Amino acid sequence: MLKRFIGIVIILFFIPILIIVQEAIAVELTTANTFNEQMTHSIELSAPSINVPVSLVDRNGAIFAEEYVEWRDPLALDSIPTFVRQLFLESEDQSFFEHRGYDVAAIVRAFAINTATDDLKQGASTITQQVVRMRFLSTEKTYERKLTELFYATELEKQTTKDDILEIYLNEMYFGNQVYGIGAAASYYFSKPIYELNEAQQAFIAAIPNNPSLYDPLVHFDQTKKRQERLLDILAKNNVITMEEAETYKNIPITLQLKKKESNFPAYSTYVLSELSELIAQSEGLADQIAEATDEAAKLALKVQVQQRTAEVLATGLVIETALDPRKQQQDEQAVTALLKPEGLQAGAAVIDNETREIISLFAGKNYKKADFHRAFQAVRQPGSAIKPILVYAPYFESGPYTANSRVNSGNICIGSYCPTNVGGYVYGTTTVKEAFRHSHNTAAVRLLQTVSIDKAFSFIEPFHFKSLTQQDHSYAAALGGLSKGMTPLELAGAYTGFINGTYMPVHAIRTVKDTKGNILYEWANQKIEVWSPTTVATMRSLLSDVVTNGSGRGIPYTTAYTGAKTGTTDYYKDLWVGGLNEHYTTAVWVGYDKPQPMKRLSDQKIHLRLFSTLLKD
Repeated sequence: MLKRFIGIVIILFFIPILIIVQEAIAVELTTANTFNEQMTHSIELSAPSINVPVSLVDRNGAIFAEEYVEWRDPLALDSIPTFVRQLFLESEDQSFFEHRGYDVAAIVRAFAINTATDDLKQGASTITQQVVRMRFLSTEKTYERKLTELFYATELEKQTTKDDILEIYLNEMYFGNQVYGIGAAASYYFSKPIYELNEAQQAFIAAIPNNPSLYDPLVHFDQTKKRQERLLDILAKNNVITMEEAETYKNIPITLQLKKKESNFPAYSTYVLSELSELIAQSEGLADQIAEATDEAAKLALKVQVQQRTAEVLATGLVIETALDPRKQQQDEQAVTALLKPEGLQAGAAVIDNETREIISLFAGKNYKKADFHRAFQAVRQPGSAIKPILVYAPYFESGPYTANSRVNSGNICIGSYCPTNVGGYVYGTTTVKEAFRHSHNTAAVRLLQTVSIDKAFSFIEPFHFKSLTQQDHSYAAALGGLSKGMTPLELAGAYTGFINGTYMPVHAIRTVKDTKGNILYEWANQKIEVWSPTTVATMRSLLSDVVTNGSGRGIPYTTAYTGAKTGTTDYYKDLWVGGLNEHYTTAVWVGYDKPQPMKRLSDQKIHLRLFSTLLKD
């Protein structure tokens, strides 16, 4: 009885202890599981954003511009030569394929040495640990950070393969001079892909990451060469190569051939990157959402989203194939710049290939530099009479049985308080539409717009998507280019392509956007629509041609079987325009000052006609 009592007492005594122990174990298990979940989450989601270069390619397949802050060229592991892999495996982590993320023997050895010297100098990091440090941790030299590194390395080895870890390592190591990865290092220091380098060159660039400052070949070439030789000795010692091969490789001369960053034709490349945002917005439905948004705050938020999305896409690395004609771009830049003689005089222009409806050349301004104000697609200016063909005359011919010989009154007119006058204050009587167009009679243009009706006329130009036109512009003053803001040279040139054959397709510089593996990510869904009937096109082409031979376009040479144009000026000659086309190209050019000022003398000298003629040349 006493034994039973004592037994019960003992059981009752230990129950609380068991409960406490059980709870402690549960807490520890929960903590361990939580840590494991956090670790897994960190490894999966905390990889840094890596910006891969963007290459812009012209119509001939040649790279003309590259956009990057860091030079990277990621490679698949199987495309990296075995010799290169051996250089790093033998010098950095000989037991890489055996350990579980860390090397116990190396850690013990490093701990003993560092404890004895009271300084964290001896390394013991495996390649896996180095990947963890590059991707997830800092380079702070503390035992706490080192312990975290071991946990991360173990978790990383569970989640992926050795080959994947080695591939990350070889692609993300820092090689100095903002160069990351062995592939990028080969192209940066020798201007060749890694597989075209000889063993001496491969060992030379493999020497850099151990200490990119000390072994920077641009500053400490001799130090880099010495480490290259030590790496070759390690391979020989470990029987990867023979001593004779090591000596042979050491004696091969090393001559650097640094990669030159392609940065040609900034006027064109700047526009391409702007168009890329539009293409992404259109392809991913953001453009439609912006168009449908009625709240300005919502529109702004969507535009910010487009910017963010564009940045994300650019960071992945792209090859943007464009329609750039490098010969014509260079020719146009030189010729237009040479003609812009007065100090401060500027111009903006776009040249479009009639067959493909692609932008092949852009002039952004004299002495244009990347990120400057781009006058081809950012300069919104009132077009003057250059708008008459698309807003007045073509809609007029579409609206009834009218011809170039139809009669129109070019006398004085007042519609309410709006009383336009002709250039020079001249008053004309009834004349033909052809003559009114040839001499750009303003009063006739307003009467024709009145005949068509303002809203109907504007409906004809809706397909051209002029970005700065608003409901406020629906007025009779628009017949003369009197708009609240205006349009850009690129927009006007695009609208004039409708006179090629009556069909219209939005003009673009971008053909395709591909990832670094060649997969197409984006391309424009180009569909032509009919904007003008064949009869209207034939009549308009005849009128535009008559302007060149008999009207304000006299001085523009016939360089092909057909050339047609329409000039435009604004009040006090502050803006000079010409829009038109020949058999090969359609173009529009604006000439003026960034801060508008009168240019009557330049107009008399026909500088705008000379620029236009230059742009139409092959």
